[in-house]
Amino acid sequence: MIKNIVFDIGGVLADYRIKEFLAEKGFDGPMIKRILKASLMSPYWGRFERGEVTEEETLKGFAEADPDIEKELRAAYADLSGMLVMKEFAIDLVKSLKDSGYAVFYLSNYSRKAYDECAESLAFMPFMDGGVVSFKVGLTKPDPAMFQKLLSIYDLKPEECLFIDDTPENVEAATDLGFQGHIFQSYEQLIRSLQEAGIKL
Repeated sequence: MIKNIVFDIGGVLADYRIKEFLAEKGFDGPMIKRILKASLMSPYWGRFERGEVTEEETLKGFAEADPDIEKELRAAYADLSGMLVMKEFAIDLVKSLKDSGYAVFYLSNYSRKAYDECAESLAFMPFMDGGVVSFKVGLTKPDPAMFQKLLSIYDLKPEECLFIDDTPENVEAATDLGFQGHIFQSYEQLIRSLQEAGIKL
């Protein structure tokens, strides 16, 4: 029986709007592609989310991939405010699940910089029972150890947890450990799936 609902954040409870974020900073389409390739495809992205490298080390790592746009990379990531924005339904959904008797947790890859500078995207956290973010534990999904960290900290049983994430690889990692899993595509689809799973809202 499901007792615990575990949410990813970016792409589920918050919109991860990096392309729009970069466009708002004045970058055109081709430059956005270069910035994303140099950063998101870099091993430094995951290392930064795990808290293994500093912001300066991360930016230098990004620039190694495309030295000609180091200035643009630094401008792009100088301030992350607005890169993540909480979805309108997030707080109401968390409260509804709590009111129905479920414990609600988060499990998400977040750098300390994003956690601090996009704090408004996390306004649902005070209504939850807890959770794990990557930079605090030195782990990122889909590493099974990150899921096990959540289970250990809160003394949870995987078979009593439903994990919701927009990345299939992360959901697969959770189900391999015994969680029930749901790949998030839309709020309406999520509500239908929760209801079909017998979860009361």
